[in-house]
Amino acid sequence: MTELGCQNISAYLMELDESDDVRKKCELLLTVSISRFFRDREFWQSLENKILPDLINKNLEKINVWSAGCACGDEVYSFKIVWDDLKNSVGHLPKLELIATDMNSDYLDIARAGIYSSSSLKELTKEFQTRYFKKKKGKKLFEINASLKKDVIWEIHHLLSDPPGSKFDIIFLRNNVLTYYEDLLKKKAFRKILDSLAPFGFLIIGSHESLPFETRKLTEIAPHPFVFRKIAE
Repeated sequence: MTELGCQNISAYLMELDESDDVRKKCELLLTVSISRFFRDREFWQSLENKILPDLINKNLEKINVWSAGCACGDEVYSFKIVWDDLKNSVGHLPKLELIATDMNSDYLDIARAGIYSSSSLKELTKEFQTRYFKKKKGKKLFEINASLKKDVIWEIHHLLSDPPGSKFDIIFLRNNVLTYYEDLLKKKAFRKILDSLAPFGFLIIGSHESLPFETRKLTEIAPHPFVFRKIAE
């Protein structure tokens, strides 16, 4: 408001109505980037021990994953760590195509760099910290291994627009559209996202979120009330 010379909220609301650029900047300022690796630790254990092995056992040649609203990449690299660790128990892995999207280009730049503070790594085991991160000299920062940065497609994307693909085997939709959007926009965005999920694909939402409407297309996967699987169409 100070930059625009607005003396009160009414003046700022007028600027939002009249300028697409001002509206876009406001929306970006309202986005949230706070996250951490392996948030909801028990879920990530289920992902490695149950969900991903089930997908792999379907003899898929490729597994398509979309991290929607990926912020600074903590979730994306958490997935890559689990995927890499699966080599020890599963052996041969299908090809992985991982698309990570966010509307904030600054967040995507941070994600591409893959450098994080120690607080982001607090859920990681010491083994994983040692195996997958390198401490930046003289700083309390850690850079993820270059091997995990490979084969991630980072794209700017607004969740109200069409998804960046279709027939995703896994979609992460955690703590963004279902938390911050008003009901009408929430339902509009969610329908598009649901249509892009493959039959028998998994949808993961935030642990404190709920679906915006009832649907017979999804069934809840115990023990996590925020993990759903799409039934065959």
